[in-house]
Amino acid sequence: MKAHVRAASRLLSGAGLAAALLLPPAGSALAAQPPLHPAADGKGQQLPGMPSALDPDAGQEACTPASDATAKKQDWSRQRLDLERVHRHSTGAGVTVALIDTGVDPEAAGLDGRVTAQGAAGDDCVGHGTFLAGLVAGTGGTTPGLAGVAPGARILALRGTDTYGRAESTLVVDALRAAVAARADVIAVGVALPRRDPALSRAVADAREAGAVVVAAATPDPPSRGGGEETPARTYYPAGEPGVLSVADMLPSGARPEGSPRTGGIDLAAPGAGVVSGGPRGDGHYLGGGAAVATAYAAGAAAVVRAAHPDASPAAVTRRLTATAYPADIPQLDPYAAVTTVLEGSPGTARAEGGSTPVAVRDTSAAEGVTHRATLFVLVGSAGVLCVLWAAFAYPRARARGWRPAEAGTGTDQR
Repeated sequence: MKAHVRAASRLLSGAGLAAALLLPPAGSALAAQPPLHPAADGKGQQLPGMPSALDPDAGQEACTPASDATAKKQDWSRQRLDLERVHRHSTGAGVTVALIDTGVDPEAAGLDGRVTAQGAAGDDCVGHGTFLAGLVAGTGGTTPGLAGVAPGARILALRGTDTYGRAESTLVVDALRAAVAARADVIAVGVALPRRDPALSRAVADAREAGAVVVAAATPDPPSRGGGEETPARTYYPAGEPGVLSVADMLPSGARPEGSPRTGGIDLAAPGAGVVSGGPRGDGHYLGGGAAVATAYAAGAAAVVRAAHPDASPAAVTRRLTATAYPADIPQLDPYAAVTTVLEGSPGTARAEGGSTPVAVRDTSAAEGVTHRATLFVLVGSAGVLCVLWAAFAYPRARARGWRPAEAGTGTDQR
Protein backbone atom coordinates (compact mmCIF):
# COMPACT_ATOMS: atom_id res chain seq x y z
CA MET A 1 0.00 0.00 0.00
CA LYS A 2 1.35 3.42 -0.97
CA ALA A 3 2.35 5.91 1.72
CA HIS A 4 -0.45 8.34 0.98
CA VAL A 5 -2.99 5.52 1.01
CA ARG A 6 -1.79 4.37 4.42
CA ALA A 7 -1.90 7.94 5.71
CA ALA A 8 -5.40 8.44 4.41
CA SER A 9 -6.50 5.15 5.96
CA ARG A 10 -5.17 6.27 9.30
CA LEU A 11 -7.06 9.56 8.93
CA LEU A 12 -10.28 7.75 8.10
CA SER A 13 -9.83 5.40 11.04
CA GLY A 14 -9.35 8.38 13.34
CA ALA A 15 -12.43 10.04 11.90
CA GLY A 16 -14.45 6.89 12.46
CA LEU A 17 -13.27 6.72 16.07
CA ALA A 18 -14.17 10.38 16.60
CA ALA A 19 -17.62 9.80 15.12
CA ALA A 20 -18.10 6.74 17.32
CA LEU A 21 -17.26 8.82 20.38
CA LEU A 22 -19.47 11.73 19.37
CA LEU A 23 -22.56 10.09 17.96
CA PRO A 24 -23.75 7.68 20.69
CA PRO A 25 -24.27 10.39 23.34
CA ALA A 26 -26.24 12.48 20.87
CA GLY A 27 -28.43 9.55 19.89
CA SER A 28 -28.99 8.50 23.47
CA ALA A 29 -30.07 12.03 24.34
CA LEU A 30 -33.11 11.41 22.18
CA ALA A 31 -33.76 7.73 22.70
CA ALA A 32 -32.72 6.96 26.28
CA GLN A 33 -35.43 7.06 28.91
CA PRO A 34 -34.43 7.14 32.58
CA PRO A 35 -35.91 4.36 34.70
CA LEU A 36 -38.72 5.17 37.09
CA HIS A 37 -36.42 5.19 40.11
CA PRO A 38 -33.00 6.01 38.63
CA ALA A 39 -29.73 5.76 40.54
CA ALA A 40 -28.53 9.17 39.40
CA ASP A 41 -30.14 12.42 38.34
CA GLY A 42 -28.13 12.84 35.14
CA LYS A 43 -25.82 15.48 36.63
CA GLY A 44 -23.29 13.17 38.26
CA GLN A 45 -25.06 13.05 41.61
CA GLN A 46 -25.45 9.54 42.97
CA LEU A 47 -28.54 9.32 45.17
CA PRO A 48 -30.53 6.36 46.52
CA GLY A 49 -33.98 5.68 45.13
CA MET A 50 -37.13 6.34 47.14
CA PRO A 51 -39.53 3.36 46.98
CA SER A 52 -43.29 3.79 46.95
CA ALA A 53 -43.79 0.61 48.97
CA LEU A 54 -41.79 -1.90 50.99
CA ASP A 55 -41.56 -5.68 50.86
CA PRO A 56 -43.67 -7.10 53.72
CA ASP A 57 -41.35 -10.12 53.89
CA ALA A 58 -38.43 -7.88 54.84
CA GLY A 59 -39.73 -7.46 58.39
CA GLN A 60 -41.42 -4.75 60.42
CA GLU A 61 -38.17 -2.91 61.14
CA ALA A 62 -37.00 -2.72 57.53
CA CYS A 63 -37.89 0.93 56.91
CA THR A 64 -36.25 2.89 54.12
CA PRO A 65 -32.81 3.82 55.51
CA ALA A 66 -31.59 7.38 55.82
CA SER A 67 -29.73 8.71 52.79
CA ASP A 68 -26.14 9.78 53.40
CA ALA A 69 -25.99 11.61 50.04
CA THR A 70 -26.94 15.23 49.50
CA ALA A 71 -27.82 16.72 46.14
CA LYS A 72 -25.76 19.75 45.19
CA LYS A 73 -27.69 20.87 42.12
CA GLN A 74 -31.22 21.63 41.09
CA ASP A 75 -32.83 18.77 39.21
CA TRP A 76 -34.50 19.08 35.82
CA SER A 77 -38.02 19.06 37.22
CA ARG A 78 -37.67 22.34 39.13
CA GLN A 79 -36.10 23.97 36.10
CA ARG A 80 -38.91 22.67 33.90
CA LEU A 81 -41.55 24.08 36.26
CA ASP A 82 -39.68 27.41 36.59
CA LEU A 83 -40.24 27.44 40.34
CA GLU A 84 -37.97 30.40 41.06
CA ARG A 85 -40.26 32.63 38.99
CA VAL A 86 -43.37 31.03 40.48
CA HIS A 87 -42.24 31.92 44.00
CA ARG A 88 -41.98 35.61 43.10
CA HIS A 89 -45.76 35.59 42.70
CA SER A 90 -46.99 32.95 45.15
CA THR A 91 -45.61 30.49 47.69
CA GLY A 92 -48.92 28.98 48.71
CA ALA A 93 -48.94 30.81 52.06
CA GLY A 94 -52.19 30.33 53.94
CA VAL A 95 -53.15 27.18 52.01
CA THR A 96 -53.41 23.71 53.56
CA VAL A 97 -52.64 20.68 51.39
CA ALA A 98 -53.86 17.32 52.69
CA LEU A 99 -51.45 14.64 51.48
CA ILE A 100 -52.82 11.09 51.43
CA ASP A 101 -49.97 8.61 51.04
CA THR A 102 -47.65 6.72 53.41
CA GLY A 103 -47.55 9.51 55.99
CA VAL A 104 -45.19 12.44 56.57
CA ASP A 105 -42.55 12.92 59.23
CA PRO A 106 -43.44 16.26 60.93
CA GLU A 107 -39.76 16.85 61.71
CA ALA A 108 -38.46 16.23 58.20
CA ALA A 109 -35.85 18.66 56.93
CA GLY A 110 -37.20 21.55 54.88
CA LEU A 111 -40.80 21.32 56.16
CA ASP A 112 -40.09 23.67 59.08
CA GLY A 113 -42.86 22.62 61.45
CA ARG A 114 -45.59 23.13 58.84
CA VAL A 115 -46.76 19.51 59.00
CA THR A 116 -49.72 18.28 61.02
CA ALA A 117 -50.04 14.50 61.08
CA GLN A 118 -53.17 12.66 62.14
CA GLY A 119 -52.83 9.30 63.89
CA ALA A 120 -50.32 6.91 62.37
CA ALA A 121 -49.57 9.35 59.52
CA GLY A 122 -46.75 10.88 61.56
CA ASP A 123 -44.77 7.64 61.27
CA ASP A 124 -43.58 7.27 57.67
CA CYS A 125 -41.66 3.99 57.49
CA VAL A 126 -41.64 3.91 53.69
CA GLY A 127 -40.62 7.56 53.34
CA HIS A 128 -42.63 8.10 50.17
CA GLY A 129 -45.15 10.50 51.69
CA THR A 130 -42.37 12.63 53.20
CA PHE A 131 -40.64 12.66 49.82
CA LEU A 132 -43.87 13.95 48.22
CA ALA A 133 -44.38 16.55 50.96
CA GLY A 134 -41.02 18.06 50.04
CA LEU A 135 -42.18 18.47 46.45
CA VAL A 136 -45.44 20.09 47.55
CA ALA A 137 -44.21 22.43 50.28
CA GLY A 138 -40.54 21.89 51.11
CA THR A 139 -38.17 24.84 51.41
CA GLY A 140 -35.17 22.84 50.20
CA GLY A 141 -33.40 23.31 53.53
CA THR A 142 -29.75 24.09 52.87
CA THR A 143 -30.39 23.66 49.12
CA PRO A 144 -33.01 26.32 48.25
CA GLY A 145 -32.95 25.23 44.62
CA LEU A 146 -34.68 22.03 45.72
CA ALA A 147 -37.71 23.78 47.20
CA GLY A 148 -41.19 22.50 46.43
CA VAL A 149 -43.85 24.30 44.43
CA ALA A 150 -45.57 25.87 47.46
CA PRO A 151 -42.95 26.36 50.21
CA GLY A 152 -45.33 28.57 52.19
CA ALA A 153 -48.16 26.03 52.38
CA ARG A 154 -49.01 23.76 55.28
CA ILE A 155 -49.22 19.96 55.01
CA LEU A 156 -51.90 17.81 56.63
CA ALA A 157 -50.44 14.29 56.60
CA LEU A 158 -52.93 11.44 56.23
CA ARG A 159 -52.31 7.73 55.75
CA GLY A 160 -53.88 6.04 52.70
CA THR A 161 -51.74 2.91 52.96
CA ASP A 162 -50.63 0.35 55.49
CA THR A 163 -47.16 0.52 57.06
CA TYR A 164 -45.59 -1.04 53.98
CA GLY A 165 -47.16 1.39 51.52
CA ARG A 166 -49.93 -0.86 50.21
CA ALA A 167 -52.98 1.24 49.35
CA GLU A 168 -56.31 0.39 51.02
CA SER A 169 -59.63 1.84 49.96
CA THR A 170 -60.98 2.16 53.50
CA LEU A 171 -57.90 4.11 54.57
CA VAL A 172 -58.21 6.47 51.61
CA VAL A 173 -61.90 7.04 52.40
CA ASP A 174 -61.12 7.81 56.04
CA ALA A 175 -58.31 10.14 54.98
CA LEU A 176 -60.59 12.04 52.58
CA ARG A 177 -63.15 12.53 55.33
CA ALA A 178 -60.45 13.73 57.71
CA ALA A 179 -59.23 16.21 55.09
CA VAL A 180 -62.75 17.59 54.70
CA ALA A 181 -63.16 17.88 58.48
CA ALA A 182 -59.87 19.81 58.64
CA ARG A 183 -61.06 22.10 55.80
CA ALA A 184 -58.10 21.38 53.58
CA ASP A 185 -57.90 23.62 50.51
CA VAL A 186 -56.17 21.01 48.33
CA ILE A 187 -56.28 17.23 48.71
CA ALA A 188 -53.50 15.25 47.02
CA VAL A 189 -53.99 11.48 46.76
CA GLY A 190 -50.74 9.71 45.92
CA VAL A 191 -52.26 6.24 45.69
CA ALA A 192 -54.31 4.70 42.88
CA LEU A 193 -56.85 1.92 43.42
CA PRO A 194 -57.83 -0.47 40.61
CA ARG A 195 -61.53 -0.67 41.53
CA ARG A 196 -64.24 1.91 42.15
CA ASP A 197 -65.80 1.88 45.58
CA PRO A 198 -69.13 3.59 46.45
CA ALA A 199 -67.76 4.88 49.74
CA LEU A 200 -64.74 6.33 47.95
CA SER A 201 -66.96 7.99 45.34
CA ARG A 202 -69.07 9.56 48.09
CA ALA A 203 -65.99 10.78 49.98
CA VAL A 204 -64.58 12.43 46.86
CA ALA A 205 -67.91 14.10 46.09
CA ASP A 206 -68.12 15.40 49.67
CA ALA A 207 -64.59 16.79 49.43
CA ARG A 208 -65.44 18.69 46.26
CA GLU A 209 -68.68 19.99 47.74
CA ALA A 210 -66.69 21.22 50.74
CA GLY A 211 -64.55 23.36 48.43
CA ALA A 212 -61.38 21.28 48.12
CA VAL A 213 -59.38 20.84 44.93
CA VAL A 214 -58.83 17.08 44.65
CA VAL A 215 -55.71 15.94 42.77
CA ALA A 216 -54.89 12.25 42.34
CA ALA A 217 -52.35 9.96 40.71
CA ALA A 218 -53.66 8.65 37.39
CA THR A 219 -51.94 5.29 37.95
CA PRO A 220 -50.03 3.39 40.61
CA ASP A 221 -46.34 2.80 40.23
CA PRO A 222 -45.57 -0.22 38.03
CA PRO A 223 -44.60 -3.32 40.03
CA SER A 224 -40.91 -3.51 40.87
CA ARG A 225 -40.95 -7.25 40.26
CA GLY A 226 -43.53 -8.28 37.74
CA GLY A 227 -44.50 -11.28 35.73
CA GLY A 228 -44.42 -11.45 31.99
CA GLU A 229 -48.02 -10.36 31.46
CA GLU A 230 -48.74 -6.72 30.77
CA THR A 231 -51.35 -5.07 32.99
CA PRO A 232 -54.40 -4.22 30.87
CA ALA A 233 -55.46 -0.59 30.53
CA ARG A 234 -57.96 0.48 33.17
CA THR A 235 -59.23 3.47 35.09
CA TYR A 236 -57.79 3.97 38.58
CA TYR A 237 -59.47 5.67 41.51
CA PRO A 238 -59.95 8.23 42.92
CA ALA A 239 -58.35 9.80 39.82
CA GLY A 240 -61.26 8.48 37.72
CA GLU A 241 -63.92 10.16 39.85
CA PRO A 242 -65.76 13.19 38.36
CA GLY A 243 -64.07 16.50 39.10
CA VAL A 244 -60.77 14.98 40.24
CA LEU A 245 -57.62 16.27 38.52
CA SER A 246 -55.95 13.12 37.18
CA VAL A 247 -52.16 13.51 36.91
CA ALA A 248 -49.61 11.32 35.12
CA ASP A 249 -45.82 11.32 35.20
CA MET A 250 -43.59 12.44 32.33
CA LEU A 251 -39.93 12.32 31.33
CA PRO A 252 -37.91 15.41 30.34
CA SER A 253 -38.97 14.69 26.76
CA GLY A 254 -42.64 14.99 27.76
CA ALA A 255 -43.32 11.27 27.13
CA ARG A 256 -44.55 8.91 29.82
CA PRO A 257 -41.91 6.55 31.23
CA GLU A 258 -41.63 3.15 29.58
CA GLY A 259 -43.65 0.52 31.43
CA SER A 260 -46.10 2.98 32.98
CA PRO A 261 -49.53 1.45 33.63
CA ARG A 262 -51.96 2.34 30.86
CA THR A 263 -55.04 4.42 31.55
CA GLY A 264 -57.27 7.05 30.00
CA GLY A 265 -58.78 10.33 31.10
CA ILE A 266 -55.48 11.94 32.16
CA ASP A 267 -55.90 15.69 32.68
CA LEU A 268 -52.33 16.77 33.24
CA ALA A 269 -48.73 15.54 33.07
CA ALA A 270 -45.95 16.71 35.39
CA PRO A 271 -42.31 15.71 36.00
CA GLY A 272 -42.18 12.19 37.35
CA ALA A 273 -38.69 10.72 36.80
CA GLY A 274 -35.32 11.58 38.28
CA VAL A 275 -36.89 13.95 40.83
CA VAL A 276 -34.96 14.90 43.99
CA SER A 277 -36.48 15.31 47.46
CA GLY A 278 -35.85 14.43 51.09
CA GLY A 279 -37.09 11.70 53.38
CA PRO A 280 -38.16 11.13 56.98
CA ARG A 281 -34.74 10.22 58.34
CA GLY A 282 -31.75 12.54 58.19
CA ASP A 283 -30.95 15.43 55.86
CA GLY A 284 -30.01 13.37 52.81
CA HIS A 285 -31.77 13.27 49.46
CA TYR A 286 -33.36 10.59 47.32
CA LEU A 287 -34.48 10.19 43.74
CA GLY A 288 -38.03 9.17 42.96
CA GLY A 289 -40.57 9.01 40.20
CA GLY A 290 -44.04 7.92 39.24
CA ALA A 291 -47.51 9.41 38.98
CA ALA A 292 -47.56 10.20 42.73
CA VAL A 293 -44.51 12.44 42.27
CA ALA A 294 -46.26 14.23 39.41
CA THR A 295 -49.37 14.54 41.59
CA ALA A 296 -47.35 16.22 44.35
CA TYR A 297 -46.14 18.82 41.86
CA ALA A 298 -49.69 19.40 40.60
CA ALA A 299 -50.99 19.72 44.18
CA GLY A 300 -48.30 22.29 44.93
CA ALA A 301 -49.36 24.17 41.81
CA ALA A 302 -52.97 24.11 43.00
CA ALA A 303 -51.79 25.56 46.31
CA VAL A 304 -49.94 28.51 44.75
CA VAL A 305 -52.95 29.19 42.51
CA ARG A 306 -55.34 29.14 45.47
CA ALA A 307 -53.08 31.53 47.36
CA ALA A 308 -52.75 33.89 44.39
CA HIS A 309 -56.47 33.70 43.51
CA PRO A 310 -58.25 33.20 46.84
CA ASP A 311 -61.69 33.90 45.38
CA ALA A 312 -61.40 31.22 42.70
CA SER A 313 -63.66 28.19 43.11
CA PRO A 314 -62.16 24.68 43.09
CA ALA A 315 -63.48 24.23 39.53
CA ALA A 316 -61.85 27.50 38.48
CA VAL A 317 -58.53 26.44 40.03
CA THR A 318 -58.63 23.13 38.16
CA ARG A 319 -59.61 24.94 34.97
CA ARG A 320 -56.69 27.34 35.43
CA LEU A 321 -54.21 24.48 35.82
CA THR A 322 -55.42 22.70 32.69
CA ALA A 323 -56.10 25.75 30.50
CA THR A 324 -52.61 27.18 31.04
CA ALA A 325 -50.78 23.87 30.68
CA TYR A 326 -48.20 23.57 27.93
CA PRO A 327 -49.93 22.06 24.87
CA ALA A 328 -48.99 18.43 24.23
CA ASP A 329 -50.64 15.03 23.80
CA ILE A 330 -51.15 15.22 27.55
CA PRO A 331 -51.09 18.89 28.66
CA GLN A 332 -47.97 19.59 30.73
CA LEU A 333 -48.15 21.43 34.03
CA ASP A 334 -47.01 25.07 33.94
CA PRO A 335 -47.48 26.56 37.43
CA TYR A 336 -46.07 29.96 36.46
CA ALA A 337 -48.66 30.37 33.71
CA ALA A 338 -51.36 29.04 36.04
CA VAL A 339 -50.58 31.73 38.61
CA THR A 340 -49.98 34.69 36.28
CA THR A 341 -52.20 34.20 33.23
CA VAL A 342 -55.29 36.42 33.06
CA LEU A 343 -58.12 34.14 32.06
CA GLU A 344 -61.06 36.55 31.94
CA GLY A 345 -61.59 39.58 29.78
CA SER A 346 -58.04 39.92 28.48
CA PRO A 347 -57.42 39.87 24.72
CA GLY A 348 -55.51 36.85 23.56
CA THR A 349 -56.27 34.78 26.64
CA ALA A 350 -58.81 32.11 27.49
CA ARG A 351 -62.02 32.74 29.36
CA ALA A 352 -62.28 31.17 32.78
CA GLU A 353 -65.05 28.77 31.89
CA GLY A 354 -65.08 27.02 28.54
CA GLY A 355 -63.61 29.89 26.49
CA SER A 356 -62.38 29.03 23.04
CA THR A 357 -59.69 31.73 22.81
CA PRO A 358 -56.15 30.26 22.99
CA VAL A 359 -54.38 30.60 26.31
CA ALA A 360 -51.32 32.87 26.42
CA VAL A 361 -48.55 30.61 27.73
CA ARG A 362 -44.78 30.90 27.73
CA ASP A 363 -43.04 29.55 24.65
CA THR A 364 -40.74 26.77 25.86
CA SER A 365 -40.13 25.27 22.43
CA ALA A 366 -36.58 26.62 22.38
CA ALA A 367 -35.71 24.80 25.59
CA GLU A 368 -37.46 21.65 24.41
CA GLY A 369 -35.40 21.62 21.19
CA VAL A 370 -31.94 22.04 22.72
CA THR A 371 -31.21 18.32 22.73
CA HIS A 372 -32.43 17.89 19.16
CA ARG A 373 -30.35 20.81 17.91
CA ALA A 374 -27.27 19.49 19.68
CA THR A 375 -27.79 16.10 18.09
CA LEU A 376 -28.19 17.62 14.62
CA PHE A 377 -25.07 19.74 15.12
CA VAL A 378 -22.97 16.69 16.04
CA LEU A 379 -24.32 14.63 13.15
CA VAL A 380 -23.74 17.36 10.56
CA GLY A 381 -20.33 18.21 11.99
CA SER A 382 -19.22 14.58 11.97
CA ALA A 383 -20.42 14.13 8.39
CA GLY A 384 -18.49 17.24 7.36
CA VAL A 385 -15.28 15.93 8.97
CA LEU A 386 -15.64 12.61 7.16
CA CYS A 387 -16.20 14.39 3.83
CA VAL A 388 -13.08 16.53 4.25
CA LEU A 389 -10.95 13.53 5.16
CA TRP A 390 -12.30 11.52 2.25
CA ALA A 391 -11.49 14.38 -0.09
CA ALA A 392 -7.95 14.50 1.32
CA PHE A 393 -7.64 10.81 0.53
CA ALA A 394 -9.20 10.83 -2.94
CA TYR A 395 -7.75 14.08 -4.32
CA PRO A 396 -4.05 12.91 -4.60
CA ARG A 397 -5.08 9.65 -6.24
CA ALA A 398 -7.32 11.36 -8.77
CA ARG A 399 -4.61 13.89 -9.60
CA ALA A 400 -1.99 11.13 -10.03
CA ARG A 401 -4.28 9.43 -12.58
CA GLY A 402 -4.68 12.69 -14.47
CA TRP A 403 -8.30 12.83 -13.31
CA ARG A 404 -9.08 9.62 -15.21
CA PRO A 405 -11.27 6.91 -13.61
CA ALA A 406 -9.36 4.06 -11.98
CA GLU A 407 -8.96 1.02 -14.24
CA ALA A 408 -11.22 -1.92 -13.41
CA GLY A 409 -9.65 -4.65 -11.35
CA THR A 410 -6.87 -2.47 -9.93
CA GLY A 411 -6.66 -1.49 -6.32
CA THR A 412 -3.52 0.68 -6.53
CA ASP A 413 -2.27 3.57 -8.62
CA GLN A 414 -0.29 2.83 -11.80
CA ARG A 415 3.09 4.57 -12.12
